[in-house]
Amino acid sequence: MESELLCFPQLLNASCRRPPPPRSESRLRLLLVLLLQASLYFICGLTVALNLLVVVCISYFRRLHSPTNTLLLSLAVADLLVGLLSMPGEVVRRWSCWPLGDAACCLYNFLSYVVTSASVGNMVLISADRHAAVCDPLRYPGRVTPRRARLAVLLCWLCSLLYGAVFVREEFVDPGRHHSCQGECVVVLDFLSGVLDLVLTFVLPVAVIVLLYLRVFAVAASQARALRSRVAARRPQAHAKRSELKAARTLGVLVLVFLLCFCPFYCVSLALGESLSSDAQFFVFFLFYFNSSVNPLIYALFYPWFRKAVRHTLTLRILQPGSSQTNFL
Repeated sequence: MESELLCFPQLLNASCRRPPPPRSESRLRLLLVLLLQASLYFICGLTVALNLLVVVCISYFRRLHSPTNTLLLSLAVADLLVGLLSMPGEVVRRWSCWPLGDAACCLYNFLSYVVTSASVGNMVLISADRHAAVCDPLRYPGRVTPRRARLAVLLCWLCSLLYGAVFVREEFVDPGRHHSCQGECVVVLDFLSGVLDLVLTFVLPVAVIVLLYLRVFAVAASQARALRSRVAARRPQAHAKRSELKAARTLGVLVLVFLLCFCPFYCVSLALGESLSSDAQFFVFFLFYFNSSVNPLIYALFYPWFRKAVRHTLTLRILQPGSSQTNFL
């Protein structure tokens, strides 16, 4: 009977104990836990599906190959990996034993750091792109080219790979060195690494993003006042600037949701640390990843071209000859 409570009964004392299930006499609690698990797996699948649509639409339709959309594509790839790897991994770690061994745990933690830092890096790049488009629109086409956008994305992912390797370097040398038993998957950071992670993935990016968008919204407000004074003969130019302002507002919502999802995790980590219950820790950690589910919904709500491209894709009209040249803008 005791062996049934172990993750790997054949290992006896070397095996971790299974997370305790809800008490059988509480059917309502058992039902709620099962419903929560099903909902979380549904969110994982929805995150993958929605971000895959973003990747397909921006990659396939050539008229959408702009510098801004290149950054959105990179963000969608990072969010796709979060839904495919990080979110299900957290559900498994919360309610069951880790079944894949120490090497897979090391790889999982490495990829989690990579995709998280890539998401943060892409948000900073998107903020910088909107700052350049709104604050310096005349020089924006010459300064922000598709080639430079792709180079920025490449550097972002390379830095993310380096960042992840730094934080799990000890696990690469000796997988499972911090595991107390078989069936556990954790990553342990020392004080210096924890401070570095806080600064590089929260404090510094948030400071840059907020400063850039304060400048963007200040300029956008002055341009909005100028637009209202335009005469009818110059309406096409006003429409072009209005499109830039609308894009800035949309990406501002994107950044706001990013801050709302990331701030609780780091604030709770700083204020409460280990004193927080395991359920509460799991909630803020999953909220940290939930940002990847919300981003494509923001595109659908605010970007008409995205809705049109998704409709074109789901109705299989992308299989028609020349459909990649369709203009949704």
